[in-house]
Amino acid sequence: MGRIIFYEERNFQGRSYECMSDCSDMSSYLNRCQSCRVESGCFMVYERPNFMGNQHFMRRGEYADSMSMVGTRDCIKSCRMIPTHRGKFRIKIFEEENMSGRSNELQEDCENIMDRLRMSDCMSCQVMEGHWLLFEQPHFHGRMMYLRPGEYRSFRETGMSSTRFMSMKRIMDSCN
Repeated sequence: MGRIIFYEERNFQGRSYECMSDCSDMSSYLNRCQSCRVESGCFMVYERPNFMGNQHFMRRGEYADSMSMVGTRDCIKSCRMIPTHRGKFRIKIFEEENMSGRSNELQEDCENIMDRLRMSDCMSCQVMEGHWLLFEQPHFHGRMMYLRPGEYRSFRETGMSSTRFMSMKRIMDSCN
């Protein structure tokens, strides 16, 4: 079980909102979010309501200001708790949208799909097992996107400005 506490002001000041599950819109609880504490578990936080826009992975720790949390001056508007997964990991990635074009199935992290898989892009996928983070640049850098089991025919639907991903990482049991 995860637990995160959001605060309206930097340095854990002002009104707070405690969350132990998904929250699609924090505006009914807080005017803004400028700091937070992840007391247990891992969460993805989003810059827009309804789990849209740029995403940021947060594990146990203290984040005293929005710059340290998300690397931007934008506020957090929604969050999703990442459940613990102890089974296998499998993802099938596709070069084109709508799960078409060249494809590869992975069961482990991939630092660079171009070097390792000879794929120029990853624009859609199917997560069969486990929870994954996709990164827009090789070696797990750049903006990221959280994926749980399901089909992702177009990454544009997530509200991210970039739909191209070049590396992927399994979310292991480090969220306890």
